[in-house]
Amino acid sequence: MSKIAEEVGDCQRCALGKDRNMPVLGEGPLDALLMFVGEGPGADEDVQGKPFVGKAGQLLDRILKAAEISREEIYITNVVKCRPPGNRVPAIEEIVVCQKFLEAQIAIINPSIIVCLGNTPAKWILGTTEGITKLRGRWFSWRGIDVMPMFHPSYLLRNESRKKDSPKALTWQDIQEVRKRLDDARLRRSR
Repeated sequence: MSKIAEEVGDCQRCALGKDRNMPVLGEGPLDALLMFVGEGPGADEDVQGKPFVGKAGQLLDRILKAAEISREEIYITNVVKCRPPGNRVPAIEEIVVCQKFLEAQIAIINPSIIVCLGNTPAKWILGTTEGITKLRGRWFSWRGIDVMPMFHPSYLLRNESRKKDSPKALTWQDIQEVRKRLDDARLRRSR
């Protein structure tokens, strides 16, 4: 992982590398059973060099805590490692440049489960054009890894409703499914 961090730190393969403050590789244990993949760093992440530390990250922390999943046991990263200006969706060219970094991270971590937070990672990892609203809440398999697409926490911040079938209620259902699958993976690892 240190080689990837070095390469990401020096990367100038696209315009994102020229305008960033800090690249955001990812963090967590290298033997994590559960990996979360977001879209790209936001303003707070760009300053701190850590993933999911802003408002969306704080909400993700609360979701994890409520589901009794420790952030210290997951690996968390993004599709692109540098902040897109204005938090825009990364361009395909930018994603392609970072693809080798993400794939290397997944290969090193070798998680049992990947949670795709939002459209960009879900579409990219699953190779689909379907949106997150149709993908979320369903299990997929990617290279032998269980994949669960979920709404991005930033989307939940913009959609406050907690009514049945609201994004927040659906996310709670999804994280419960992830927790069950994580419990199964923990059991298998302990044998």
